[in-house]
Amino acid sequence: MGYQIKKAAVLGSGVMGSGIAAHLANIGIPVLLLDIVPTKLTEQEEAKGLTLEDHSVRNKFATTALEKLVKQKPAPLASKKNLSLIEVGNFEDDLGKLKDVDWVIEVIVENLEVKKGLYEKIDAVRTEGTIITSNTSGISIEAMAEGRSEDFQKHFMGTHFFNPPRYLKLLEVIPTAKTDKDVLDFMMTFGEDRLGKGVVIAKDTPNFIANRIGTYGLLITLREMQSRGYSIGEVDSVTGTLIGRPKSATFRTLDVVGLDTFMHVAKNAYDKTEGEEQKVFELPPFMKKMIDNGWLGAKSKQGFYLKQGKEILELDTETFEYVPSKKLKTPSIEMAKQQKGLANKVKSLVYANDRTGEILWSILAPTLTYSAELNGEIADDIVAIDNAMKWGFGWRQGPFEIWDAIGVAKSVEKMKEEGIAIPAFVEEMLHKGFETFYKEEEGELFFYDGAEYKAVPVNEKAIDLKSYKKKHGVIKKNSGASLIDLGDGIALLEFHSQSNAIGLDIIQMINFAVDEVEKNFKGLVIGNQGKNFCVGANLGMILMEAQDDNIFELDYTIRSFQNAMMKIKYSRKPVVAAPFQMTLGGGAEVCLPAAHIQASMETYIGLVEVGVGLIPGGGGNVNLYTKHLKGLPNGVHVDYQYVANKVFESIAMAKVSTSGEEARENNFLNFADGISVNPDHLIYDAKHAALSLYEGGYVPPKKEKIPVTGDSGYATMLLGAEGMHLSGFISDHDLKIAKKLAFVLSGGKVPYGTLVDEQYMLDLEREAFLSLVAEPKSQQRMQHMLLKGKPLRN
Repeated sequence: MGYQIKKAAVLGSGVMGSGIAAHLANIGIPVLLLDIVPTKLTEQEEAKGLTLEDHSVRNKFATTALEKLVKQKPAPLASKKNLSLIEVGNFEDDLGKLKDVDWVIEVIVENLEVKKGLYEKIDAVRTEGTIITSNTSGISIEAMAEGRSEDFQKHFMGTHFFNPPRYLKLLEVIPTAKTDKDVLDFMMTFGEDRLGKGVVIAKDTPNFIANRIGTYGLLITLREMQSRGYSIGEVDSVTGTLIGRPKSATFRTLDVVGLDTFMHVAKNAYDKTEGEEQKVFELPPFMKKMIDNGWLGAKSKQGFYLKQGKEILELDTETFEYVPSKKLKTPSIEMAKQQKGLANKVKSLVYANDRTGEILWSILAPTLTYSAELNGEIADDIVAIDNAMKWGFGWRQGPFEIWDAIGVAKSVEKMKEEGIAIPAFVEEMLHKGFETFYKEEEGELFFYDGAEYKAVPVNEKAIDLKSYKKKHGVIKKNSGASLIDLGDGIALLEFHSQSNAIGLDIIQMINFAVDEVEKNFKGLVIGNQGKNFCVGANLGMILMEAQDDNIFELDYTIRSFQNAMMKIKYSRKPVVAAPFQMTLGGGAEVCLPAAHIQASMETYIGLVEVGVGLIPGGGGNVNLYTKHLKGLPNGVHVDYQYVANKVFESIAMAKVSTSGEEARENNFLNFADGISVNPDHLIYDAKHAALSLYEGGYVPPKKEKIPVTGDSGYATMLLGAEGMHLSGFISDHDLKIAKKLAFVLSGGKVPYGTLVDEQYMLDLEREAFLSLVAEPKSQQRMQHMLLKGKPLRN
């Protein structure tokens, strides 16, 4: 049977339930959000004369959840407009509406009997074939399905999202023995393609995969910290980015999650395990005392850390007083920073004969052996375990990848010396002469499954550029970028400079790529898989030339950048830009002239040059202005002043979109540009967008004259800026930048409605950029950004 999800229902409107509803709305699925009916009125409701029978009171929990969605940070909604896709109701009046939905997700209180009671009611009203799933993080999925109809059981499973659902990649899918295989297959594909998740199949065991291993690892860390006399800050200084974990490391993560939430997850594992394993899941006494004190972390403004003024204090777990935060400073940390690649860094740290090596080894060794003990019990293979930890906990390497990095044979030898039991599965692997859990052959990755090596399953939509290049090579590369043949007649230009910043090396490769594609390919994709798409031009290079008064050199660079952008715009073959994450300044300027933008849902795009005392110099002003104009319907009277004001505001305020969808609302994307929900599918989607443009008979845009607002428009734009200056919102230098920007966008000293050449606008932009670059205050802003990573207001 072909399944489709056209409408969904979320039962339970707490943080998790409303977050899942928001994520479904983000991908365009209408959602019914239901919760219980309140049993008593608030004082405000009584004062208004409301009763428990009033509709607004009965739907109160779901309605309040919607109000919170708009205020929450980070935002669960990709656009506030998505709120209109969520309809609210309650379990007593609206359960009958479930007959019209294709998927029901239960996210109510973690109590088996309460859940079973609700399922009985759902079973009575649902339509056959409706998929029902639970977002439980700990209750047995098999136990929940007991006593339900055969059709309910066939369509029932666990779908465990991680919080916040919009941002965290992991979705654990937990089938029961009676879940229909077609339903499971559909949910796996739907989870990846539509929800944009990394999906793993977990077995019906306590806390499933990620929370089981993650909680164990955290509690081992607490135990070793205390027994070895380390402080909270010392542990956090070496369990974060240094070893490929999130910046929040161990204790900041616990503060964010909340100690009360963590306690529930740990208790669930404690109740369902035994022996030595169970002992680990018991919270240490100091943590129980913190919970009794209400020191729960971020939500109560204090936990392992407390912020006093600008100072961050850490908890001394012995005295229960907050003291200045400490960091570990050892030779091995400095040595590790010199190492290339995460694997080498971790290896050098774990075996280091100092306090860093001691704590990391004592945490990692038990976590690795524990993960191996559970292989087969919590998941079918090591790939699922590694992916769950990477996608759910933000580890850059899963446990088996870490084990490979530090050397399996070497670490097992050390473990045996210390009396650590080695899981049979690992002993057997070494006995067979296999030394790694993963191996690579001809660009393809294989994993050890307990008997032999098998290929790691890969979705064709998840193109991994690193392994793709190993397999297929590159057409041409320099220090800033590479041109790759993606197959099917499409080439890919990949940036790989520091922070993907644009310098002459990248400009050179853009020119080469467009020429090469025009001759030998059907289209070009500009995309990469760095941390961010591109954070702008090479600011260090611009500042150095400006300080040396090399205006001729800068003029050449800016002219070259503008020309490369025009080359993208007027290429005879379609150019598709694939932005994601930070796409700032020059990064946005690369996207604006493309024939099509295929953006990731998490694209934060903006022209932010004002923050460093400049205005866009690579055609960003003119291209954003014309993109706004082209977004207007034909034949409609266009108020050029309104359009110029919108663009002026966007650039002068350095506005950055908070999602791909908001980028569309800000006119960086137009109605025909695409948004990919799954970031792993972005290159694939961009490639297919380029192909379909080519196959549709792509014709580049005609060079057309641009209508501008001229003198009167310049004066109008300045009015607003001068008002902000007078009221102290912007500095003298901000006003100077605003004047230059207004002059460029208005088209200079011409009458309103004059049609000007694109090159004339680009020349105005370049002259304004160069005059600002020479300003001492702009140079101070650039220097501050390079040193501190944040804008200076001078």
